[in-house]
Amino acid sequence: MTWNNLLQPDLILHGSVLQLTQEIIQQYGLKGLVLDVDETLVPFTVGTPSPELRQWVEEIRVNVDLWLVSNNLSEARIGSIARALNLPYYLGAAKPSRRKIRAALQAMDLPAHQVGMVGDRLFTDVLAGNRLGMFTVLVEPIIHPDAALRSHPVRNFEVWISEILGASITPKRSVVNKK
Repeated sequence: MTWNNLLQPDLILHGSVLQLTQEIIQQYGLKGLVLDVDETLVPFTVGTPSPELRQWVEEIRVNVDLWLVSNNLSEARIGSIARALNLPYYLGAAKPSRRKIRAALQAMDLPAHQVGMVGDRLFTDVLAGNRLGMFTVLVEPIIHPDAALRSHPVRNFEVWISEILGASITPKRSVVNKK
């Protein structure tokens, strides 16, 4: 697999993970989702999930298995968020390493192509998911309202490097722009 294929998300949502609807999940035949935590579900500076995220999880879990897989090493942070959402989790995943994502896939008892890897980073979430043959979904980071004007230099750098390597931030499938 070439770099442009490894870094190319299957789906790009113009908005946060909250824009990932049941309809979209069904459209792509997904039975499970592996979710990154920091800035995908919860701003890095916040320790608890928002009411909107809690509601989204409750609606989505009806039809798909959900697992949290985070690079963060903080049991206090990731464990607290996972317990608040009542979701199983792995921390310290070292993505793009595939080990803990494979463990989540095994726990779900689903083939990789039926599971979406959802995250806000190309060189961790998308790369790891593509290496496993998962359906990859790139979302915009969730940021704290007080930091709304903050830029994402690491993410911007990843986009720039991925374009140099031949990937475009044009998804393989379709872009969803839902208000």
